Amino acid sequence: MNKYFPEIKNKFGFGCMRFPMIDENTIDKEQVCKMVDLFIESGFNYFDTAHAYHNGMSETTLKECLTSRYPRDKYLLVNKLTNEFFEKEEDIVPFFEKQLEWCGVDYFDFYLMHAQTATYYKKFKACRAYEIAQELKAAGKIKHVGLSFHDSPEVLEEILSEHPEVEVVQIQFNYVDYNNESIQAKKCYDICRKYGKKIAVMEPVKGGQLVNMPAEAMDVFKELGDASAASYALRFAAGFEDIYMVLSGMSNMDQMVDNLNTFKDFKPLDEKEMAAIDKICNILAEKKAVGCTACEYCITQNQCPMEIPIPRLFANLNLKKVHNDGNSHWYYGTYTANKGKASDCIECGGCEAACPQHLPIIDLLKEVAEIFEN
Repeated sequence: MNKYFPEIKNKFGFGCMRFPMIDENTIDKEQVCKMVDLFIESGFNYFDTAHAYHNGMSETTLKECLTSRYPRDKYLLVNKLTNEFFEKEEDIVPFFEKQLEWCGVDYFDFYLMHAQTATYYKKFKACRAYEIAQELKAAGKIKHVGLSFHDSPEVLEEILSEHPEVEVVQIQFNYVDYNNESIQAKKCYDICRKYGKKIAVMEPVKGGQLVNMPAEAMDVFKELGDASAASYALRFAAGFEDIYMVLSGMSNMDQMVDNLNTFKDFKPLDEKEMAAIDKICNILAEKKAVGCTACEYCITQNQCPMEIPIPRLFANLNLKKVHNDGNSHWYYGTYTANKGKASDCIECGGCEAACPQHLPIIDLLKEVAEIFEN
């Protein structure tokens, strides 16, 4: 049982942002049902979604694969209010009611102000989003109110100082971003603790980057034993005080089984394992890989006028730079066959404003074009 929230059965949660897919527009619901079944049968009950995930299909998939198949007391459901789905105060409650309908529930156990940044927070304040969430809580439609965060520690402190009623904060937290000057995971973690907030972790394996690492980095883990690279990343995140939940967006049953095994008999990293983590961080820093987590905010919260598939192009750049994959040029041609090329960028800056990782996307696209188009 979770020591921070008794209703949570374990410290590991099912992130519903990266469901298994049959094709680009079709979730493999048969496999999702099997994953949900194993997750619940193994003693876990925390599911995290948002309307932005899978273009709205994450919520309806949960209705079909979870909420219509299990009693309400068998699971906890997290949902979020996302910037792109409301324009004024009057839009929020109708959208919230639709989310309940899409998910097939009467209330959410946790409801988060989604992807808070300095810019988005201004809109949420103007629309009284935090106050409306409290009203919905008072009405019994939300059990716990929180926020997910993608900005500087200073912005986080501003929000928490102005909204002491917030119970939980979801932050990006992994061993690569712990001391990263852009993400500043440690500083954000410290701000949460300063204000007495319980913490949920997203991107513990950094969008899969801490699983698909260069051979020399993977060799460091192999020297420790047979455990997976993902297990070390998850244990790193879960070992910190006041972290009540670590989320993983699992795309197949193998990932589910490995992660469940990590948390069934959870143990924090020991000194030898932490030393290995430090060594891997140094190796990855030398590779200078692009820190894109494939959240797709650059194309879902900002409509690229040139339809450039930015996350895919950055994943391909990492494939080339970190792994020196000879197929990366072929993939680039595939990704841009019916979409914009990196060189098509008109430098409007919308993608950079939406990026939770604060990446210099315009400059990186120039690098992509130089490598793959010349």
